[in-house]
Amino acid sequence: MNSGEESTVNIKDFIVQLAQRLTHSFKQTEITPKWYLVDANGQTLGRIASRVAHVLRGKHKPIFTPNVDSGDFVVVINADKVKVAAKRQEMKTYFHYTGYPGGATIESLKDLMKKNPERVFTAAVKGMIPHNRLGARIIKKLKVYRGSEHPHEAQKPEPMKF
Repeated sequence: MNSGEESTVNIKDFIVQLAQRLTHSFKQTEITPKWYLVDANGQTLGRIASRVAHVLRGKHKPIFTPNVDSGDFVVVINADKVKVAAKRQEMKTYFHYTGYPGGATIESLKDLMKKNPERVFTAAVKGMIPHNRLGARIIKKLKVYRGSEHPHEAQKPEPMKF
């Protein structure tokens, strides 16, 4: 065996060792999402929303890749029973503009919690994920329901405690 063959073998070993040390970026096809069930009954809105955003984004997984939707589906029940400070209910407002003259609507958190608590929880989580196309894909994995019933029994969501 001459030195030319020896150097090619050493280069191949070096390349293999180098490839094992590099970080692997996972593709969308390599990720299988799971389903989780979160009960928001008695939980503080911001705290539970940040934990849900963490799971939706996929940061709880060792295979997290920033530019890939590696998160899981999250079903949130009892969104109407989430806790918010009394002062916050009066002061926090949600603004929506239709694009037409006079089409601005401003609602307080208290009014919106009575009418549509799902929108309050979704808005809280939406502010914690990226504001781009990836974030639009991630927010679709969030399913929020006002009561304890949900139509996702077939997916067998695992209960998640915080």
